[in-house]
Amino acid sequence: MGPIGVFDSGYGGLTVLADIRASLPQYDYLYLGDNARAPYGTRSFDVVYDYTLEAVQELFDRGCSLVILACNTASAKALRTIQQNDLPQIAPNKRVLGVIRPSAEVLGSLTKSKHVGILATEGTVKSNSYVLELEKFSPEVTIHQQSCPMWVPIIENNRHDSEAGKLFIQEDVKSLLEKDPAIDTILLGCTHYPLVKSYLESILPNHISVISQGKIVAESLSDYLIRHPEMEMECSKNGSLQFLTSENTHVFNEKASVFYNGPVDAVHIKW
Repeated sequence: MGPIGVFDSGYGGLTVLADIRASLPQYDYLYLGDNARAPYGTRSFDVVYDYTLEAVQELFDRGCSLVILACNTASAKALRTIQQNDLPQIAPNKRVLGVIRPSAEVLGSLTKSKHVGILATEGTVKSNSYVLELEKFSPEVTIHQQSCPMWVPIIENNRHDSEAGKLFIQEDVKSLLEKDPAIDTILLGCTHYPLVKSYLESILPNHISVISQGKIVAESLSDYLIRHPEMEMECSKNGSLQFLTSENTHVFNEKASVFYNGPVDAVHIKW
């Protein structure tokens, strides 16, 4: 038995981890942030795949039988290949799950107009993963995407409340709504973006809902563990939490506490 692994390229996955722990506090969790090599959003498919597989292997080596990719870019560019090609070879009894499919499964039920917008990194948008997944679960939904390349650095540098930061956010939101004025639901397709959710709600019309992924992923994980008791039994239950980062721990701890909304004390790892 071992902890549930949660991986992100940086800090954003901590927003998902917080919701997962709130929903399933009895389990042990091991969070790994590859902050030294972040952001992943503008990197190629091959690089994101290599980095993600390395992180998954690290979490497997530390006892995790189940790993959540709490990163849209990694879920878009690496998850399918890892699931189909790598796991049968390196760890046939372990599992890796992502954040895109759970979000796509519920989006169709959240929109009344059947017009949905996605705000995400350039990598996630270019992968077209949300479009492909929504076609499976809600083919009647029209989807438009907007890449927001400046949002992650703005948020990580705590500039999202500045006038310049707000201007970038406003421009990207405007571009999305110009593509389809009928949008009534916007999914935050990057786990950093919940930090600007309240601001987005303040500038959007009241009829547009802003959806973050944390609670969706937590509910999906809870359902997964019920449906897969053999995997649930592999997850230890002491309510513990540990953090790993490839970045300087002092830098990580300070920023991570903002995303996690609580104290963080990480251990540094070297690849």
